Order: sequence, then structure tokens, then C-alpha cells
Amino acid sequence: MSDVKISVRDNGPFLVEEKVTLVNGEGNEFPIDPNKLAIALCRYGHSANRAFCNGAHKACGFESAERAG
Repeated sequence: MSDVKISVRDNGPFLVEEKVTLVNGEGNEFPIDPNKLAIALCRYGHSANRAFCNGAHKACGFESAERAG
């Protein structure tokens, strides 16, 4: 299994590259297409498909450009 890479996209979602299991606070799994090589996770709270990004950040004016180091 490859290492998981999570990228913080400027003014957008977290991009998770590699297969992962995503669970909610009750331990229930979110359905993820097993053929997807990456998923985008919402970090702005306006997605109609939470926890996943649906592009709503583009319309709501979300701005964030986190930098490491």
C-alpha cells in the first residue's frame, strides 16, 4: 500500500491521494468509489455533500492559503 498524501488546496478542499477509509463520529463509513485515486474533503462547511467537496467554495468566497514550515 502506498503512503497517503493530503494536500491543502489554496482556497479549496483537502485533497486526499490514495485509498482511504473515511468514518464519521459514530464509526460509520462514508461510501467512496473504490476506483477513485483521490477524494476532495470540504473544509469550509458549505458543501451539500459533506464531508466531500462539491465545489461550493468557489461561490461562497472561501479564502485560505495555509503554508507549512
